[in-house]
Amino acid sequence: MNGFLYGIALQWKLDIRSKSMLVTCYIVPLIFFLFMGGIFTSVMPEMRSTLIQSMIVMSVSMGAFIGLPPSLIETYGSDVKKVYKANGVPLYLGLVTMFLSAFVHLMISSVIILLLAPILFEATLPVQLPFFFLALAIYIIVSLSIGSILGLTVKNQAKLTMIAQLVFLPSIMLSGIMFPIELLPDFLKTIRYIYPASWGYRLMLDYGFHLQNLWYLIAIFFAVIIVCGIILKKQKVK
Repeated sequence: MNGFLYGIALQWKLDIRSKSMLVTCYIVPLIFFLFMGGIFTSVMPEMRSTLIQSMIVMSVSMGAFIGLPPSLIETYGSDVKKVYKANGVPLYLGLVTMFLSAFVHLMISSVIILLLAPILFEATLPVQLPFFFLALAIYIIVSLSIGSILGLTVKNQAKLTMIAQLVFLPSIMLSGIMFPIELLPDFLKTIRYIYPASWGYRLMLDYGFHLQNLWYLIAIFFAVIIVCGIILKKQKVK
């Protein structure tokens, strides 16, 4: 247990020094929040009631889909994996520590947005804060699980960047945080349900925490656990 906690603390320190995690979990999302928050609330004042949820969806999606996978490639796509095997360290340990460290970073970034939005843009705080934070935690976990799949399966950094963008951009554009869903064509309204951002956004809205918005995220999470287990088992055999 002490070794596990030490691994998490060590990964936390590495992530703090990582330019990729710093940019994708803090700098870019917070700049986007500061810049677009003023625009959204000026053009559409009614967005003050959903601004916090919208900006958090963007922040979490970027950190999970673009920030986490490169860190996984550095471990599971390099000789670091051999060091794990040579020292009898379970292969899943690296994934778990990176996952938990990224979770903490994304939660901190989300709390910053939650605290600043009412002050800077007169955004409305969530009515049910306990349910909001529970929904946020679930959305972060599911998003990071998808990022984990990307980091474990794509071995080339250039390909990873392209695939991560193909996941990230539709997640943001089709989730309803940029413009009303009613403006989308019918086929895009259907496609948007593939991406967890749409479900996470609805789950975090006031009175949105119920099974109708939760079941898909749970299904994705358990499916990802199975896939990650299979991938790590194959890597252990190699």
